[in-house]
Amino acid sequence: MSLPWLVADIGGTNARFGLVTEPGGQPEAVAVLAGADHDGLPEAVAAYLADHAGGVQPGAACIAIAGPVEGDRYRLTNAGWSGSMRDLGIPNAELLNDFEALAASLPYLGAGDLASLGGPEPSRGVKAVLGPGTGLGVGGLVPAGRGWVPVPGEGGHVTMPVLDDRDHAIVQALRADGLDHVVAEHLLSGPGLARLHRGLALVQGVDAPRLSASDIVARMDDSLCAETVEVFCGMLGTFAGNVALTLGTRGGVYLGGGVLPRIVNRVASSDFRRRFEATPTLNGYLSAIATTLIVAPQPALVGAAAWLNQRLSNMEYV
Repeated sequence: MSLPWLVADIGGTNARFGLVTEPGGQPEAVAVLAGADHDGLPEAVAAYLADHAGGVQPGAACIAIAGPVEGDRYRLTNAGWSGSMRDLGIPNAELLNDFEALAASLPYLGAGDLASLGGPEPSRGVKAVLGPGTGLGVGGLVPAGRGWVPVPGEGGHVTMPVLDDRDHAIVQALRADGLDHVVAEHLLSGPGLARLHRGLALVQGVDAPRLSASDIVARMDDSLCAETVEVFCGMLGTFAGNVALTLGTRGGVYLGGGVLPRIVNRVASSDFRRRFEATPTLNGYLSAIATTLIVAPQPALVGAAAWLNQRLSNMEYV
C-alpha cells in the first residue's frame, strides 16, 4: 500500500491531521484546523493536504471521528459534519470513533506522555479511556493474545451520576433552568464547565457572568470558578469509577480530552481520586485500579497510526 498514510482526529471544535511516512512510524506534519473554517470533512482533508502536506495523495487513511460510526459513515455529535469515507477519494480509508483511536494509542504512549492521578502502576488488563473535550468520550481497550482490541462507546451520554447534596442541587437547578435530562456530557466537558459554573451560581443565589471553560480555568482566584473546577473534578471521579466498574478495567483508567491537560495539577490535588474509589461495596476493587492522565499532545493520531499499521501489516508497502 503506497505511502504516506493520512491519520486524523476530528472533534467537535478542531480537526487534527498528520502523515505516516513509514510502516510503524509516528505521525508527522501534524496540523490542527478549526472545524468551523471548513464545510465538511472532505474540504478539511483537502485543505490539510494542500496547505500542510505538500499536496501529496495518501495511499490509505485512518480517520477518528467524535461521534458514532456505522460502516463507512460518520456523524459528528457536536458539529454538523456527516457523510461517507468514500467522499474522501482515498483508498483503504478506515473509520474509527475518536476514543476508539485514543484507546488504541495506550500501548504506544511513554512515561512522559502520562501523569498519575492515583492508584498503583497500570497493568495489562482491560483498560478504559475517557475524557472531556467539546463532548465527553469513552472507550475501552481489551487484551487479545499478544495484541489489543479497541472498543468504541458512547458512555458520555449516560444520565449524569451524582453523589452528594451539592451535586443533586446543581442538577436540580439546571433542570429548573431548562435542561430537562442532564447527561454526563452536559457537565463533564468544556461546555459542561460553563454549565457547572451557571448551576453553582443558581444554587448559591449569586449573579455571576456567563464564562467559557477557558475563562473559568484561568480565574482560580475567583471563588466560584475555583469551586466549579473542584466540583467538575469530583463528578469526573464518580463517572470514571462507574466506567471502571462497568468494564472491569483492572488494567487502568486513562483520562484524555482537551480540557484536563490544561489543569493537571488541579485534577491531581482535587477530590477526583477519592470520588473514584467511593462505592459502598467495591472500594477495594477500585483502589487497586490505576488512574492516569494522558498529557501527550496528539494521542489519537498515534492510535489511528497504530490501527492503520495493524490493518495494513499483511499488505505490500510501496
